[in-house]
Amino acid sequence: MKWNKNNYWPGNSISVDRLLRRTLVLTILCAAIATAIISCKSKPIIKADTDIYYTCSMDPQVVEYKPGKCPICHMQLTEVHKIANSTDADEILLSEQQLQLGNIQTDTIRNGVIDDEVVLTGTLNFNEQKTASVSSRVEGRIEKLYYKNMGDYVKNGSPLFDVYSEDLNNAKQEYILALDKQKNLDNSIIDFKQLIESAKNKLLLWGMTETQINELAESRKASPSTTFYSNASGYITEMDIKEGDYTMAGGTIVKLADLSSLWAEAQVYASQLSAIDSKNIAIVQLPDLSGKEITGKIEFINPEINPDTRINLIRVSIPNPGNQLRPGMPAYVILKGTLQKVLSLPADAVIRDSKGASVWIRTGSHSFKNKMVNIGMEGSSRIEITSGLQEGDIVVINGAYLLNSEYIFKKGANPMEGMKM
Repeated sequence: MKWNKNNYWPGNSISVDRLLRRTLVLTILCAAIATAIISCKSKPIIKADTDIYYTCSMDPQVVEYKPGKCPICHMQLTEVHKIANSTDADEILLSEQQLQLGNIQTDTIRNGVIDDEVVLTGTLNFNEQKTASVSSRVEGRIEKLYYKNMGDYVKNGSPLFDVYSEDLNNAKQEYILALDKQKNLDNSIIDFKQLIESAKNKLLLWGMTETQINELAESRKASPSTTFYSNASGYITEMDIKEGDYTMAGGTIVKLADLSSLWAEAQVYASQLSAIDSKNIAIVQLPDLSGKEITGKIEFINPEINPDTRINLIRVSIPNPGNQLRPGMPAYVILKGTLQKVLSLPADAVIRDSKGASVWIRTGSHSFKNKMVNIGMEGSSRIEITSGLQEGDIVVINGAYLLNSEYIFKKGANPMEGMKM
């Protein structure tokens, strides 16, 4: 095929020069693309450093693999280096930064001296040996109450209530009649002194005083209601009657409590009973009075244990000078014994809940494991470990609760679940 005189390709309007130029450009472009593809294949793919991540100290659930700000609180994310060690399913792994921020401290458990001290939670209560009940000795209607409020102080011998009683009024009339007959028929063969004494004893038996009977003998007039006086001193703790009510013979009018001494009642677990002796020194500490301490005496240890709660009760009697203490105040009962050499830990190292007691032990440079223990005596700052650990174990003594929270956050379960001693 021949070109025409104007160098055009036959049957086409494109010149040969333009065609050559297009071919050259297309060749160069293909070569560039091929070079780029070969270059990309030869370069290694840059991966993110998965040994470093970024998290927020306020929202630890935020995990990012590049620096920036927390999407929740907008604080600057903190760089954290992962630990290469692998852990068991029941262990927890912390970074070096977490150990420093949590102030995790460990110590080796060993035998040491602990004072035999038991601290119990209690409450102040009335001393039942210093309480009294004032009752009505006759049947009748309460006409008047001289004390109407709970907590009122009643002195011994002060008027307490007035009662209208048909039986008592009849006994008064019998006494007056006997006195009149003695005056008018003194020379008869009837011994009126014996009748008068019998009528008087009846009035005394029904609660009238010598003074009231003497006044009755002088006036010879029996009032329809009779005043009764308190035979004890104390604060009113119970009053189940009001004016206008009827009372039976022996019915309680008020209950009085003498607050010169109180009971500190505390609950004791069955496992602690072996460490309690009635001869132990008992110190009652009152947090409401700036930790004031009063030495008392153990007066009662309940011989029966509640089978449902496994809890016993002890009572410590303490003096109450000036009546500064009040029933219902919270108290700590501290029972001190002798020093003993046992396997012990600082009290803050032991985590206690409804499932029992546990500690965190160190299993590696950055790994920790929760372990259940049985505890015994408790001192002022240390607690006895009766089983679950052995001498030489490295135990977390500071930051145990932080480890517990971190485990629950990461694993989604309590570390003590499923454990058995």
